[in-house]
Amino acid sequence: MKSSNHENFSFSMALTYLKGGQRVARKGWNGKGMFLFLVPESTFKVNRPPLLGIYEEGTEINYRHHIDMKTADGTVVTWVASQSDLLCDDWVLVE
Repeated sequence: MKSSNHENFSFSMALTYLKGGQRVARKGWNGKGMFLFLVPESTFKVNRPPLLGIYEEGTEINYRHHIDMKTADGTVVTWVASQSDLLCDDWVLVE
């Protein structure tokens, strides 16, 4: 993934892009292939741990939308913004 030619923008704009289905990254992340994406809400039935053990098998669970990150090693993790992420203006769109 590479960054687009769009100018840098704030996290509030990055959040708008995420909600629109686009991927974003901090400018310094791009060489590593890291980016954020919004995971939409979903519903599924419990069939495996760790939720099996908290809920009965077959219980319908509603997952709320959240932001995930594709990391440099290709894995995906949930993501929470740091103070720096929230206040920086070096966010870019990722193609």
